[in-house]
Amino acid sequence: MTSYNLEEELSKYVGKSAGEPFVALDEVNLPMIRHWCEAMGDRNPIYSDPKVARSYGHPGVVAPPAMLQAWGMRGLGFEDPDKSSLRTTFDELMDLLNENGYSSVVATNCDQSYGRYLRLGDRVVAHPTIESISDLKTTGLGTGYFVTTTTQYKTPEGEQIGFMKFRILKFSPKTTFNHASNSTS
Repeated sequence: MTSYNLEEELSKYVGKSAGEPFVALDEVNLPMIRHWCEAMGDRNPIYSDPKVARSYGHPGVVAPPAMLQAWGMRGLGFEDPDKSSLRTTFDELMDLLNENGYSSVVATNCDQSYGRYLRLGDRVVAHPTIESISDLKTTGLGTGYFVTTTTQYKTPEGEQIGFMKFRILKFSPKTTFNHASNSTS
């Protein structure tokens, strides 16, 4: 497939759902909040002490906002052995890029915004969309495409609780790599 045809194929993915909405496997819960806070060294008492959380106007313990993405992740054990029933539009896009030599990936940036604190018992539903795919770019890592997805996080009732924009570079690595250089453009 030529570069022109590849870009034409890639453009067909822009604006499409990256996959079906994904309902979090677990409700927001204290053990996961505790593990996150311990791992991050976050000692904010509104994440562990209901009395302190209520004194700040919360109904009880709340989750750190940065955990938003963690609640909507499928986890390693979620994969279907034959991978047929769980294939998403995003998987198809990654396959297309892999088949055309862009088999390496690096996350480049992630931006999140939050509608409200998540409370114990909330269940998050992630609604991912493929927002954009760049033209072919050459970076310090190699040549490839920047793929940006957006995910809206909602409650099962449809309340917007957060938003994430996540960008990766799917690229063909340079044949020689200067380890002293860490610049990308």
